[in-house]
Amino acid sequence: MLKAHFSKDKLIEAGCDEAGRGCLAGPVTAAAVILPPDFQHPLLNDSKKLSKKQREILRPIIKESALAWAVAEVSPGEIDEINILNASFLAMHRAIEQLKIEPELLLIDGNRFKIYKSTPHECIVKGDAKFYSIAAASILAKTYRDDLMTKLAHEFPHYGWERNAGYPTKEHREGIRNHGVSPHHRTSFQLLPTQLELF
Repeated sequence: MLKAHFSKDKLIEAGCDEAGRGCLAGPVTAAAVILPPDFQHPLLNDSKKLSKKQREILRPIIKESALAWAVAEVSPGEIDEINILNASFLAMHRAIEQLKIEPELLLIDGNRFKIYKSTPHECIVKGDAKFYSIAAASILAKTYRDDLMTKLAHEFPHYGWERNAGYPTKEHREGIRNHGVSPHHRTSFQLLPTQLELF
């Protein structure tokens, strides 16, 4: 059972999560969500545990129910410049910055975070399976990114992004091998494994 809040004090909590960290192409995206203190939904869970259909059902419910929400991205070029860990932090910072309500506490999915201004934060491993606000953020970040990669797939059809969202699948890597890289690939990543692993 997911929890509605972390603090026993009546703090304004924003859940934060990212999507696309392990991808070879596309931005890393992050969402920040502030839910009402009494919010709950029987379907809401870690986005990875939900089907695409379930995520699409929850997406408008989260947006309509949230006191504030925002989604932000960091481009592949920026990822190559500052590395994926810092890019994940930056994407979260950009999302938090867009919130129309200033949070008093940030709930971060994972075990590391770069402090945002002077706002207190708590890092929670597998937080998207523990707190509603982080689960909500994981869904908004993933659905936003999946939509973006599907759109990019129309322009760059050789990689199967509408199916793999930029993750390192066999189809994606064969597309790189046969057609080269696109402007949306992260050139600092190992885009192709060793030749032996390709066969």
